[in-house]
Amino acid sequence: MSDTARPDPEVSSAAEQRASAPRYRPLRRFWPYVQLTEQPTLEEMAALDPDLEDALFGPRSRPFSFTIVFPRFDGPEYEQALEIARASAGYREVGEGDAFRSRARFTPSEAERLHALFTIVGRLDETEVLVDDRPLPYARELWLPLVWLLLPR
Repeated sequence: MSDTARPDPEVSSAAEQRASAPRYRPLRRFWPYVQLTEQPTLEEMAALDPDLEDALFGPRSRPFSFTIVFPRFDGPEYEQALEIARASAGYREVGEGDAFRSRARFTPSEAERLHALFTIVGRLDETEVLVDDRPLPYARELWLPLVWLLLPR
């Protein structure tokens, strides 16, 4: 037999443990989310999907509304459409680039502004009409003309 030295298993495992141990101790906080607030901001609450908001906070009474969602388009009417949309009860911009959309929420008392905005952006195929923030069948063909009945003559 040969007299070759065999490594001591206790010594090698301790050395391996020191080599694999981190050189620093991480803090007990989640790194990218250091300064999270406990309560959501008003902007975050406005951006919540109505179904998600109901699931998180329970059913809430919101006023009946129509939302017009439209993309950017060329022409001088775009600035006028943005001006009307920004004056709505709830306006926000979502997406970037080709997916950019302006969302304007109107209550029935704002039927005139809703009509003015839809007159400008209704011709676009990408324009969506949401009833209570949900897509409904025939929203453009049936529901909006019913709102036009609220317009003063």
